[in-house]
This record gives sequence, structure tokens and C-alpha cells, in this order.
Amino acid sequence: MKKSFLLPCFFFLTILSAQAATGPRQRMLIDAGWKFSQTDTIGALNENFNDSQWRVLNLPHDWSIENAFKQDAPTGGGGGYLPTGIGWYRKTINLSKAQVAKDVWIEFDGVYQRSDVWVNGQHLGHYPNGYNSFYYKLDKYLKPGKNVIAVRVDNSLQPNTRWYSGSGIYRHVWLTVAEPVHVAQWGTFVSTPKVDSASATVSIKVRLENTSGKRVSGALRFTILDSKGREVASKESALTFAANGTTEQEQQIQVSTPALWSVETPNMYSVRTQVLQGAKLVDEVVTPFGIRDIRYDVNKGFLLNGKQVKMKGVCLHHDAGSVGAAVPEAVWVRRLKTLREMGCNAIRTSHNPMAPEFLDLCDKMGFLVQDEVFDEWLGGKVKFGYNKYFEKWAQTDLVNFIHRDRNHPSVVMYSAGNEIGEQGSPTGHLVLKGLVETLHREDPTRPVTTGNDLIAADGRRATVAFLEGEDIVGYNYPDRWHERRELFYGIDRHEHPNWKMVGTEVSNVNGIRGRYFGRRDTTTIVPIDLPRLIQAEQQMKFVKMHDYVIGDFMWTGIDYLGESRWPNRNSSSGVIDLCGFPKDAYYFYQSQWTEKPMVHLAPHWNWKGREGTVIPVIAFTNCDSVELFVNGRSFGLKALEFPRQGTSGGWNRYARPQVGLTTGDLHLSWDVPYTPGTIRAVGRKNGKTYVQEIHTTSAPASIRLSADRGSINADGTDVSHLKFEVIDADGRVVPTANVPISLKIEGSGTLIGFDNGNPTEHVSMKSSTRNSFNGLALAIIQSNGEKGTIKVTATSPGMKETSFTIATK
Repeated sequence: MKKSFLLPCFFFLTILSAQAATGPRQRMLIDAGWKFSQTDTIGALNENFNDSQWRVLNLPHDWSIENAFKQDAPTGGGGGYLPTGIGWYRKTINLSKAQVAKDVWIEFDGVYQRSDVWVNGQHLGHYPNGYNSFYYKLDKYLKPGKNVIAVRVDNSLQPNTRWYSGSGIYRHVWLTVAEPVHVAQWGTFVSTPKVDSASATVSIKVRLENTSGKRVSGALRFTILDSKGREVASKESALTFAANGTTEQEQQIQVSTPALWSVETPNMYSVRTQVLQGAKLVDEVVTPFGIRDIRYDVNKGFLLNGKQVKMKGVCLHHDAGSVGAAVPEAVWVRRLKTLREMGCNAIRTSHNPMAPEFLDLCDKMGFLVQDEVFDEWLGGKVKFGYNKYFEKWAQTDLVNFIHRDRNHPSVVMYSAGNEIGEQGSPTGHLVLKGLVETLHREDPTRPVTTGNDLIAADGRRATVAFLEGEDIVGYNYPDRWHERRELFYGIDRHEHPNWKMVGTEVSNVNGIRGRYFGRRDTTTIVPIDLPRLIQAEQQMKFVKMHDYVIGDFMWTGIDYLGESRWPNRNSSSGVIDLCGFPKDAYYFYQSQWTEKPMVHLAPHWNWKGREGTVIPVIAFTNCDSVELFVNGRSFGLKALEFPRQGTSGGWNRYARPQVGLTTGDLHLSWDVPYTPGTIRAVGRKNGKTYVQEIHTTSAPASIRLSADRGSINADGTDVSHLKFEVIDADGRVVPTANVPISLKIEGSGTLIGFDNGNPTEHVSMKSSTRNSFNGLALAIIQSNGEKGTIKVTATSPGMKETSFTIATK
């Protein structure tokens, strides 16, 4: 029998940690000043090893992305043709006598992969998983003064994942110093079992540790703070537990007239947990959360605070183009903003855990997250994949994953696996059962799914026992098999009416930005991959019109490194390219997922030598109608409407003015003989017009620079995205321009990534020289810790030098 789920809520104000802390606890970011060598160095684990010749760098760090793409790289196309290998990191930390007398632990947000960690030559542990967060206790090996942390990272066994992984300590590292009596790592769990507009019940569970060797008596105080840090409720209870032990405490607190977390208004709260011994405060942890009610209904799909919300989702990988797997927070901010402007409200973390700050941003920006943990179980997909470790490590990894992520309001369901081979095996449901039981035990507030690609397969079909072991049945490509191309979820809805259903992975309209030729025919101009567009449109229509479908996650929101075949270095399955520039398909989803009137035309209008050739022109729009003009001549007004309105209030009466439809598609099209000049689309909606124009440009004349942020923090981590547009003499972007660009960076910053979105470009992403691609390129500039300015100068043969200045404050 399926469960009905009521979900907790959480939030965060400071983006860089899942639990902020003040008072007696110290939680320190220790990313700066590590030494690195991309070698397997004998003796590097020892405290007195001479690392004076090693490179000094700041974390996060991905050494793979620093290199050029090579066809013979062991990662192959799956890993993006980039090198991996073995590397060592070392860091010296200074601790006082008082600090080493306390409990101290080190927390890694992610190390790829097969890491070993030592402190002062003492081995702390081995951890094979490259995506999950983990930690080690250090205190019994520490001494006052200098202490040396050494980390060996082994990413030499290839291939080992899908898809690009990166190599090294590619996420943040933290050091925590706490009193012997303290809240355990990831030890707070906040949920909201009862929510309405008048009041909410906030349930807080906390796991405490006592390493003092003494019986503890005191008090546990919980205080709920709103988004401005104001106290809104509190409760205190007595605390007693044995020496050298752990205990769990639970408390419920009422909050009046709560500001609910939702996609539109992602309001956040936090819980301040204080541990007292007598009158002395010995520990304090602040845990962000959100107040919201989440339910899944077999007929209505997903309900957020009692309101039906359709998940308009994308799948995302953890890399971000030119910076690889070591992604600054501001890079994700820009990408998520672009997805939000498309109308996206949901993200699937395919196929492994993301960085904690990614989920913090989803909390803050109002995205719903399907949090995925594994791409393999016992059955393997790649030679050295996670299946080698699953039997020994899966439960440990799963518990760490849940404890780390369960305080995020954005996380609304878990995925225990993607396209798992066990879905079609006779005993696969037993493996699933063990994972689901752990997920329910450690977090009973969220449902569990998996991405199933064999539900109607011709061979080794997913078993009913496996699918019924999930709380929500997840469909990868529900239209893939036979008559399901038209019927989608409808067959299973009839045969299994109690199943809840979500499209964990569905087709989208992929392709390369600015390229307008057929898949195999480089002579025929096509504005978009029409067969894929029609497939995506049919999927969109079905999901929109069937409430029981929770929503879907299209593959993918953004291009990613890997899953490629030489000469390509990356997959082009996204509707946004590797630089974060929208492709034409982006506007299809915007036309269906947003209300603000828009119209977008494709292709470009630079087709010298093809005068008189008939070129298909398409428009994506949410206007009622669009009229197309070419050099002032009308090629006709066309209209679409979905869903079409029926009569209302009587026979042949309509609530809205009728639209003279010209198509049943979700796009408009015209066949136009090419002549240079201007094509102009005039959209009309509610008596207003909305215009887009595309011009035939002249030759490239200069490079225009612009930035998403002209001022960034001088903290050594913040970044600005610098956009390069190749323009003609009239200031119009030349959509066919592929010109060489060289950069010079001066002042308080550095170049950490330079790309153009061309999947066949093989220059290192760290190079300061590359071509534009179809008129565009992107550089990511990071501050270096100093206040001042960063001057970026761009040069290209035959063009005037151009510069742009970014302030660092």
C-alpha cells in the first residue's frame, strides 16, 4: 500500500554551509593554501614530507579540467576525453592547545574519487565515493601548533562513472571544533508535520554526542528564527545522558501565521539549537529550514501547500563547462536564473549528489529537487563503476546522503537510482527494498522513486514487484516503447490506477547552439530538429492535460562534459549550452512554461549564396498569433492555442475571444525564400504587440564585452561572467562569426574558464586564447582576494582592442 507523504521544510541564509554555527562551536572553511602535486608521491602522507616545490592553490580544485582534450584519454567519450590519474593534496593547519583538547573533525563536501586522508601521518580512512560528502574525527591525532593534513586522490581507474566527474578535492573542506558535548555532524532534522496558513508544527530531532567521559545534565534549547533573524518561537527541555554516548532528543514547536516556502515565495526560517550544561552554553548550531506542506496524490499529482504544482523539470549534471567540477557558487546562480527565466521550477540531480551549496541555492531560489544518489547498484554500467563498492558502502553512503540533505525544503523526493539493471531482475526488488527502508527510516517525510528505462522494454522488462517497491514510479522516456509513443502513461494508469507517476527523464529538443543543418545533411537548412520538437510537444501536451502526472524532467537543462563521441567533447542534449547561453529550444520551453508574452524566431538570417532558397522559419511564442514580415512583406498571420478552449456559458459562447488556429502544434512555421534583410515577427496578445527582429549582418567589425556582474566580492571565490559578442558595424551579433580571441587579465583577478560552447573545441578550458563560436564566447573571471579592479582586454586580428573593468569590493 502506498504512503501519503507530508514533507518537511528547510532553508539557509548563508549559502556556503548546510548548518551555520556561532558561539562555542567553530566551523571553519579551510579551502585556502593547499599544496598539490599531480603525482603518486611516496611518503607524501608523512608529517615532515618536503612539499616546498608543490603547487599552492585554493580549493575547490579539479585538475582534469586544466588539461587539453585528447582522443586517447582513458576516460574516453564518457568522461569527456580529459585526463585523470592520481594526485596529492597537503595543508598545514595551526591549532591552539585549547582547540586540540576539544572534539575536532574534518568534513569534505566531495573528493573525486577513492580518497585516503591522513593527519600527522595517521590514516583516518579510505572513501571510494567521489560524489558524496564525508567526515573524519581528528582530535586524538592532533597537537598544539602545526598539524598536517594529507589527501591522496585516485581517479586512475577508468572509466568509472557517467559522465564527466572531474578529479581532486573539487568541493569545499571544513574544519569543526566543538566541546565534548555537542550536536553531531548532520545531527539536526527539522520537519513540519502540520502546516496551514494559521499555524505550523515544527518538529526538531537532534542527535547529541558526549565524549567527555562524564554524565551530562543540562538543557536543550530550540529557538526558531525568521528570515531576518527575529525570534518567533522557542522551547527548552532538560537534558541528561551517559558518558561517552549519544542520545536523540525531539521537540515540537508551534509557529503562528507562518511564511510558507513555495516555488514563488521561498521563505526561509532557521532553528538555533543550544546545548547548556548548567548556565554554560557548550554548543550552538543554526539549521536552515522552510515551512511547507508537501503531498502526492494519485489523481492530483504534486501538491505544495495544498495547491497543485506541475513539476516543470530538467536534469542537471554536476559540472559547469569551463570550470569543470569545481563550480563557484556564482556560476550556479547564473545558470539557475537562466533556467528560472525559462519557466523551470524543478531539477533532478542526475545521477549523483550535488554540492551542498547547490541545494542551498535551490532552497533560496524556489526550485523543487529530485535528489538522486546512485547511478549503479550491484550491476555495472562502466568498467570501474560504483557497483564495485555498492555492497560494502551503499548503506553508509545513503545515510550520509540523507542526513546531509534532509533539511533542504527544495528536496521533495529522493531517487535511489537511475536506469538500474536490477529493475528487470527477479531479485532486484529486494535490493530496492533495502534502500527504501533506509530512506524511510532516516527521513520518513519524502517519497522514493527511481529512473526506470525498462518499464515496457522488449527484453528484461522492469518487474511489477520492483515498480511497486517505489513510492512514486519514475519513467525514463515514457514514450519510448511501441504504442506508448502516443499513449505515454495512459496504459499503466489503466492497469495500475494506484501508481503515482513522474517523468524522471524525458526527451527534449537538443542540438548545437546556432547550427542549422540536418543531422546528416549539411546542405539543408533546418531551424530546429523537427522530429524531436514534435516528440517534445506531444509529451508536453500529455503532461499538461493529465493531473495525475506529477511532471517531468527533460534531458537536459544544460550541456555537460562527457557522454560524447570524438571529435565532440560534451553532450549537446541541453537547451542551454556549456557556456550558459540559451539555444533556440530554450524558447520552446519558455513559450510553454511562462506567462509573460514572448516570441522567438529561428534560424538566423545570414545565408549568403542561398538567395531564393526556401528556408523554413519557426516561431516559439505564448502569444495568440504571430505575423511574419520579410523586408516589410507579410508572409501571413498564424495562430496556435493549447489547450484549446471549449464553449463556456452556453452554446457557441466563449470566455475568451476565439483564435483562428492555423496549427495543432506548439510552434508556428513559414516557408520563406531567402533574401537578405530583416525578418520580423509581430506577436499579438490581449490587444498588445510583441516584436522580435533578426537581421542579415555585415562582416565582423569588433568585439563587444558585457558582464552579468560589474562588481564582485574580493574574497578570492566570487566570479563574474564576461560575455564576448562578435558584432558588425551596426552593433549586431554576427551569428556565423568564428574569430580568434585572446585575453589579457590585469589587476585583482584571474581567468578560471574560457569557452565558446563548441563541442568540437579541444583547447584547454583554462587557455586565454580561443575562437568565438557562432558569434559568442564566455570567460569566467574570479577575484583573487584583493580589493581593486580587474581589467580584461580582448584582442582579435583585424579588430580594435576592447576592454572591460570589473570592480572587486
